[in-house]
Amino acid sequence: MVRKALFLDSRSAQFVAMLYFCGMDALQNTKLGLKLPTDPRWVNLAEMDLAEILSDHAYCEQKATTACITLIQAYPDRTELVEALAPVVTEEWGHFRMVIAELKKRNLELGRQRKDMYVNALLAFQHKGGTRDEVLLERLLTCALIEARSAERFRLLSLHCSDHALRGWYHKFMVSEAGHYRMFLDLAELYFGKEPVWKRWQEFLQHEAEIMLQLDVRGDRMH
Repeated sequence: MVRKALFLDSRSAQFVAMLYFCGMDALQNTKLGLKLPTDPRWVNLAEMDLAEILSDHAYCEQKATTACITLIQAYPDRTELVEALAPVVTEEWGHFRMVIAELKKRNLELGRQRKDMYVNALLAFQHKGGTRDEVLLERLLTCALIEARSAERFRLLSLHCSDHALRGWYHKFMVSEAGHYRMFLDLAELYFGKEPVWKRWQEFLQHEAEIMLQLDVRGDRMH
């Protein structure tokens, strides 16, 4: 019964999103630049089962760590990338440990990793069959977008979570993810120039908004 209450179907989400478009201009004016805000009911859904949302959060941090390591392994010749991502690997793994500690503190257990439909949809949008450099651009922009959406959701939790002890905790994640978002964009602009990056970034942002409208709003998912 609890699990059924932890999400809204995509049709309900689309209706709320359309009502929420009035706040879209304000969101576009932020440094994140996301095209569509998170459904305002997501925080309430997330709070219904902290074990679920914290477990998903933990795996998001683990996957972020892996993504950075994979980029370093694939592009060891990109000195700036290696130097920028090496400390992020440590930071993201530290975040994973922070979430595990929070679960333990609350006598909650880490759940199983679930399929991330949001990230998979972004990966499917990447251009396929390109050169090594073209693949790098797609991967950097994908990472930037995941970090931007994560920062936006951590901000919501830091502002509206009913557990005030968690508000400051989530604020730290928000600041960190926003910094990572900017770092990935900066790396993309360094290697490929502002104009090409901006053009492709706008395509990613538009597609991400469409993904958000199509997915159910789930309280047991960070994305």
